[in-house]
Amino acid sequence: MTAHLAQAAVAVPLLGAVLAFLLGRRNAGAYALAALGTLGGLVAAILLVAQQLTTPVAQHLVTVGSLPLGPALKAPLELRVTPTGALIAAVALFVATCVQMFARWYLFSDPRYRSFAATVSAFTAAMVLVVLSDDVLLTLVGWEVMAWCSYLLIGHESNQPGPRRAALKAFLVTRVADAPLVVGLAGLAMGARTTRISEIVTAWSTSNLDAHGTLRLVLLLGLVCGVLGKSAQLPFTDWLPDAMEGPTPASALIHAATMVAAGTVVLAQFLPLLAAEPTARLTLVIVAGATSVFAAVSAFAQVDIKRLLAWSTISQVGLMLLGLGALAPGEGADAALLHLVGHAFFKSLLFLLVGWLAVVVGSTLVTRMTGATRRLPKTFVPVTLALFTMAGLPPTVAFVSKDAMLENAVRSQSDGHVEGLVGFIMLALIIVGTAAYSARAWLILQHRTVLERRGERQVLTDSHTVRDVDIVEMLRSTPEVNEFGDEVDPIEEIEEDEVLPRPGVSVRLALWLLVLGGVFGGLLAFTRLFDIDTSHLNLAMMGASVLLIVATGLVVRIMSLGQLYGDAARRLPRHIPLAASRGFGVETLYRTLVTRPVLALARGVHRLDSGVDAAATHAPGALARAGKALDGVHGRRPATGLSWVIVGVVIASILGVTLW
Repeated sequence: MTAHLAQAAVAVPLLGAVLAFLLGRRNAGAYALAALGTLGGLVAAILLVAQQLTTPVAQHLVTVGSLPLGPALKAPLELRVTPTGALIAAVALFVATCVQMFARWYLFSDPRYRSFAATVSAFTAAMVLVVLSDDVLLTLVGWEVMAWCSYLLIGHESNQPGPRRAALKAFLVTRVADAPLVVGLAGLAMGARTTRISEIVTAWSTSNLDAHGTLRLVLLLGLVCGVLGKSAQLPFTDWLPDAMEGPTPASALIHAATMVAAGTVVLAQFLPLLAAEPTARLTLVIVAGATSVFAAVSAFAQVDIKRLLAWSTISQVGLMLLGLGALAPGEGADAALLHLVGHAFFKSLLFLLVGWLAVVVGSTLVTRMTGATRRLPKTFVPVTLALFTMAGLPPTVAFVSKDAMLENAVRSQSDGHVEGLVGFIMLALIIVGTAAYSARAWLILQHRTVLERRGERQVLTDSHTVRDVDIVEMLRSTPEVNEFGDEVDPIEEIEEDEVLPRPGVSVRLALWLLVLGGVFGGLLAFTRLFDIDTSHLNLAMMGASVLLIVATGLVVRIMSLGQLYGDAARRLPRHIPLAASRGFGVETLYRTLVTRPVLALARGVHRLDSGVDAAATHAPGALARAGKALDGVHGRRPATGLSWVIVGVVIASILGVTLW
């Protein structure tokens, strides 16, 4: 039963993608097939979670059978269901279902909606495959399928140069980072003589392979490099903000529950090997921590709300990777994975809500998004709760996961691991940065515009003014009557909210389910799905983190006072938001250090190749002309000296053979 459910969680969304692309002649048909595929996978994943709640035991499951590679390398191609893995798969499928429902409204008249819906389903199936995989070959299949699907989703509006460029950039950057990952996984598999992940971890932890500590370190660093690229960590950060060129539903899927978060899952599967290599752990902590702090500063200074969310994703994923690297040997990855689950809830919700608001106000720029929730009051509560969850206020899931990661870092530090100390410092900085950009976004979205404040002041002034009412005003204020003297009901004015575009009831219900997942998801830490120590809570640390968040929010509020659009970032020097919107020159650095040298090398190779081709083309003619010139020099009869030389060579050869 468990095997069939795990297979269905992967296969049904993939089947829905194929059917939606082949049979969905109209948008409605494509939506039905794709949405039913993700919904079917979600049902299977929920049943898996229910099984794990009763018997939380890891199980190995067959997929299509083993791959015959000979005795030197076993490839069982199996899945592995764990309590945490089943939950992550269910959350990814739930977010994908919400994205499918929202995209049907958001891209209602898009002529390419069919391909979009099919790609979303295939993307989801690939992510679930990575989560449930216990084989490096299956992991690489899901990994590569996500890369292709992200290319298609980001470049969905391929008739415009911006999305085309962003899609190509995302694909190339992640592919460059994937090369060390493939080498790392291949080396680990060849050393263990199997592609099964659990056996690879066991084999490289034994005394036979542990002697090659340097080789294991190099292979793990290759794995870390691939994860950093997929998660848009330094030095690969620049592709993810540019990916905002894609439709908002695509951003919600890529950022929340699939591609960007997949690296955390893969590293968690190899965590015992990572724990045995302090150098690899310290590298991960430094890079992920620096990326997370840098991304938090960038998010606070952005002039576009959607790009603010993009940089916040980089920061939050860096936080997850930091939580893995700061662990003491022997600790589990459940705190970081819990934050992954919470991030899927609140980040997908924020992207979908910002997409809804952008449809109403016409843009995601701060200048247009200011006061957006006041224009669309139905979004105020979910936006507020989502931003409070991202900030990590209690009792939200981010509050529980961040506190658990802090506790893990403290224990690692007390055991004498420098990774724990660095991780704790970085975590404290990230908490401040997250609270800052979350508070800034909330203050912008609920900001009262100048017209609203003037109107309120005018109403207040009129309420204290007593005016004489003349006969004309009395006649105007008298209700209308019909020919029988009966009062006529006044024509009801249409409220602005009723004519504004809004998704259907089912979509809004899905958004509220995402709200509930973010607010109450911390309760998952008290279930069998996560192995998090909740019996010894550090109340002092929890209180200190809450005070730090509140203090940061107050500082941001003070900075926003008297500022246009209620934007606290306007207190910064003007060149900082401008530089932040351009990624602080990272793309320029790429062009200088990578693009231009590679293009120059390509041009040199092209010139060399052209020269070789030209030489090869003209060589026969040149040789023929040289032969004709030499032929004209000597006569037709052989020279006498040359004849005697030939006779001497023949005689010497005969004597040598005879005397041997």
